[in-house]
Amino acid sequence: MNIEKYSLGVGDRFGFEGAAQLRALQKAQAFGIDIVPVWNKSNREHNIIGTVPEDTRKAADTAVKTCNWKSSYYVDADHIGLATVDRFIPSCNFFTIDVADYIGNQTTSESVSAFVKDMSRFVGTLEIPGIHQPVAVTTGTVMDIAGKYLYAVDEAGKVYRHIAERKGADNFIAEVSFDEANNPQTPAELFFILAAIAREGIPIQTIAPKFTGSFLKGIDYVGNVGRFAQEFEDDLAVVAHAVNVFHLPSNLKLSVHSGSDKFSLYPVMYAAMRKFNSGIHLKTAGTTWLEELIGLAASGGDGLKAAKEIYVEAMKRYDELCKPYLPVIDIKKEMLPTPQHVASWSAEEYVAALQHNQSSSAYNLHLRQLLHVSFKVAAEMNGTFVSLLAECRTAIESNVTYNLFSRHIEPLFLGRSNGGSHD
Repeated sequence: MNIEKYSLGVGDRFGFEGAAQLRALQKAQAFGIDIVPVWNKSNREHNIIGTVPEDTRKAADTAVKTCNWKSSYYVDADHIGLATVDRFIPSCNFFTIDVADYIGNQTTSESVSAFVKDMSRFVGTLEIPGIHQPVAVTTGTVMDIAGKYLYAVDEAGKVYRHIAERKGADNFIAEVSFDEANNPQTPAELFFILAAIAREGIPIQTIAPKFTGSFLKGIDYVGNVGRFAQEFEDDLAVVAHAVNVFHLPSNLKLSVHSGSDKFSLYPVMYAAMRKFNSGIHLKTAGTTWLEELIGLAASGGDGLKAAKEIYVEAMKRYDELCKPYLPVIDIKKEMLPTPQHVASWSAEEYVAALQHNQSSSAYNLHLRQLLHVSFKVAAEMNGTFVSLLAECRTAIESNVTYNLFSRHIEPLFLGRSNGGSHD
């Protein structure tokens, strides 16, 4: 099983938007761009919403049938480890093996010594095509990288083999994720991480490094775009070189997590992908749930009432809802509107505050982040939220398709400016 050049992680919290998401990918196909969907949902999300991996598989299969989708599609066991992977094995064919928590854990001195010996041929000046400055490598450099990352890669190997033994090595895509590390990986670190992954026998097809700057939930990139552009190009160059040197899968590509709404980055990513003729996996989980909220609010009546109630409850439970996501949100509480103010909003005012249109003075990125992590509130509405999703289908599906195609696919894969508000 080999994943295609371009793929989108299309998370769907409640499992109702698969067809609307596929319509965005079908619009891309009309422009000659083939992008395959990867429906991703983590163990934590399943537990919060009360679903199981089989539900995600069923929703994906239903969407594919509804849209007569003829290309490949995948269901991702998102951010799993040995403790959580088993429940995903029957239903998933893409596994995001998250080892960020193991970075820096001490491995054996024998493992470090063996790795340093194997990598001794790279000590000196490491020339990587596409990186203008040669990478200086000393024995100490390799030892430091081994001490920092070997344990994590060893853990990834354990998880990969566990899945392969139960599912068959040819029946799934393996990704290794380092994106929740504290610091971005340097080109040298990424190169030797890939070396370690190859030594571990993991045929990864996507790798998710940590990038510079902040990839916060549901809002644009926070950081130096020029610095990111250089880092992204360097990472593409390292991946291409490592594929040749370490005989990794030829379709290995970068995976960008929390990749939705990073509008300032898509133009530089598009340019770099064209320069290197590289693929990409972009995860857009979470943005679909916000489009559902926008669709409910825009529909007025009970939909708008529910959207307001979710915000009021989110404010009451602010600390509880934000705690699991503190590394990937930056909410200034004083910038949030009061529940009383939101209760007085019209449909247009609610949509303007939540919809990611940075040219609008009404857009509130703090409200958007809070609602992004508040899907638990909707899940606890005793079926009311799901019923409203069915009632407000037209507005919701229109928003979901527009958001995915016009704001994400067009700038990243077609090199065209993303849209603003959806009229």
